[in-house]
Amino acid sequence: MEAEAEAEELAWRRETIPKVMKLVCTRLPQRDLVSLLLVSPWLHRTLVSYPSLWQPRYRQVKKIDFEFAQDIGQALGVPQERGNHRYSESLKSLETLNLNGCQKISYKGIAAVTSCCPNLKVFSIYWNVQVTDIGIKHLVENCRHLVDLNLSGCKNITDKSLELVADSYNELESLNLTRRVKLTDIGLRHILFKCSALQSLNLYALSR
Repeated sequence: MEAEAEAEELAWRRETIPKVMKLVCTRLPQRDLVSLLLVSPWLHRTLVSYPSLWQPRYRQVKKIDFEFAQDIGQALGVPQERGNHRYSESLKSLETLNLNGCQKISYKGIAAVTSCCPNLKVFSIYWNVQVTDIGIKHLVENCRHLVDLNLSGCKNITDKSLELVADSYNELESLNLTRRVKLTDIGLRHILFKCSALQSLNLYALSR
């Protein structure tokens, strides 16, 4: 009896719930729909299996704020290859992305999300110790039009990242490097020599 009950519950989850969620979610506001993605990995998988729920809603989105979203690393997902992401068409108009405090995002997450946002102008990923030079390399390769970049508290980024930023963003206007313990004069020199449009440079609490 117990095995039969478990089989019925599994069938209910796989068949009934997805159908109900698909009907309900088409009537939900965008904010509520995004919130559902973060409830559980299972619910996330169910919702993203229906691209028609997302693409019409996100086609003209200019700004997304995920500040301190605890499980956003899982929700972003990682594409198998560049450009092969289910939201790539929907997020092409995105200009501002806030991932501050999203501790589960690594260089893979940065690669995934920035590959969908070629027109990004403002990117903030404050207080993330998983971000490394590899993640910044993906950022500069995928997003060529940044004017505002916040890397405050990303303690594992080195001068190599600053060199990449300086070489890629000559029109950068604002750069936040607060609490960057691995930054040296060499990295700063790259920024100061090449980012001639810079109007704001935050260097508070550097260790060197």
